[in-house]
Amino acid sequence: MSKRKEVKLDALLGKHKLDAVDTFIEKVSRYGDYFEDTNAIRFRLDGVCYTALENPSDGYRSSMETLYVSREKMKNTFKPVEVVGTKKIGDYCTEDVLVLIDAKTGKPVLEVGTHNADDYYPSFVSSFSPENLCINQKADAKSD
Repeated sequence: MSKRKEVKLDALLGKHKLDAVDTFIEKVSRYGDYFEDTNAIRFRLDGVCYTALENPSDGYRSSMETLYVSREKMKNTFKPVEVVGTKKIGDYCTEDVLVLIDAKTGKPVLEVGTHNADDYYPSFVSSFSPENLCINQKADAKSD
């Protein structure tokens, strides 16, 4: 098994083209033959696939265990959409969350990372909002 190329969320800030997002459960090897199910999200920016995995062994807490470049085939693909990667800013806690915002609608399309990262109860964030993509807006809808 080859070593995964890990990526920091900050490396994905700025303008990109998003054209695929998959959410799924992945079996992760923990100890020898012991596997655990973990939540995962895979997305493709500028032709590069990234996979974010939740840490499944964190009891009541959860967090993003890793974000890495992956080579898996994407299932949920769509016409490329320009997005802008920003970091979420928390009102009362530390956020380590990447937010991809559709450049045309100004709405969040994808969020991934760890909410409440500096607290005793952090939580894994992996959400995809395809309804916010400009390609899914009604042609006659007026922008807010």
